[in-house]
Amino acid sequence: MSASVNENPLRVLVVGCGNMGASHAIAYQLSDGFEICGIVSTGKSKEVLNEKLGGGYALFSDYETALKETKPDAVCISTYPDTHETFAIQALQQGAHVFIEKPLAASVEGARRVVAAAKEAGKKVVVGYILRHHPSWERFVQEAQNIGKPLVMRMNLNQQSHGYMWTVHRNLMKSLSPIVDCGVHYIDVMCQMTRSKPIRVNAIGARLTDAIPADNYNYGQLQIWFEDGSVGWYEAGWGPMISETAFFVKDVIGPKGSVSIVAKDAGGAGKSSSVEAHTKTESIRVHHAALNENDEFVQEDSWINLEDEPDHQELCNREQAYFLKAVKEDIDLTDHLQDAVTSLQIAFACDESVRSGGRVIDLD
Repeated sequence: MSASVNENPLRVLVVGCGNMGASHAIAYQLSDGFEICGIVSTGKSKEVLNEKLGGGYALFSDYETALKETKPDAVCISTYPDTHETFAIQALQQGAHVFIEKPLAASVEGARRVVAAAKEAGKKVVVGYILRHHPSWERFVQEAQNIGKPLVMRMNLNQQSHGYMWTVHRNLMKSLSPIVDCGVHYIDVMCQMTRSKPIRVNAIGARLTDAIPADNYNYGQLQIWFEDGSVGWYEAGWGPMISETAFFVKDVIGPKGSVSIVAKDAGGAGKSSSVEAHTKTESIRVHHAALNENDEFVQEDSWINLEDEPDHQELCNREQAYFLKAVKEDIDLTDHLQDAVTSLQIAFACDESVRSGGRVIDLD
């Protein structure tokens, strides 16, 4: 890779200006390694973001026009999932690297087409798996790997969304269900914990409102079986009717004990739809199962309080630092992209199970 590529900032086109798009744009502005060359959205959000960033950026309502006029080195895609595949492939074919919010595409086949396009173009694609950049979640995965096999993994993220977040969720449900959109994060975590092949899934779902498309559902719960005997479940619900009782569960059980994220503040009342709260861990509780001759616990539970607790913006900064590193140092992202396709494949199999009345789906 030439010196000029390493020294010059990457000119990045920001596409999508919602929560994630705005956070990534701020990350680019804070980094010497990036230079925003344009902002794209179909509505007024681009003007709002432009003002938030201090103004002066080129604004576009049409993605293809923006690509043609700015000729970016990289494109950041934070639009709704039904546009991800098309936007990513167009960027790659024009010679740009891509940072793309999860899911990689709105179908498994689409995700594979994006991966193939990246390989053909010789460009990098980084998928926004934000939890992979959080030191506490990395530690959570590590601790889960110390408690033996099989694992029982229990996770949920139910959101009592209203106001702006209910608008966001209604729009997301035009193309995806909650267990697909959010589930890919936690399915990815489970796969990291077990390092075992997922073999089958089943799931249930319910449509609790007429405010979403007739063929979708706003509550779902999935179950995964792994080859090593591990099992996991994940639950997600969106909407003003969702309960805030036990909406934040991040818990893993193994033969030697259990590991739990205890988010005392993030798990508090009124926090379920807060994007900031979704990544907070605050404390990790490790329970040790060993017993003495009287069947009493040998060791008290231990608490891990990591000082490095990045907020949502800092996590986005770290994601973009990784994107820059991947481009500048030519990091092999084969495994990264395969993991993204695998988690999406599992999520869509769960979606198929819901739509088939809870049928068990065997994975390839």
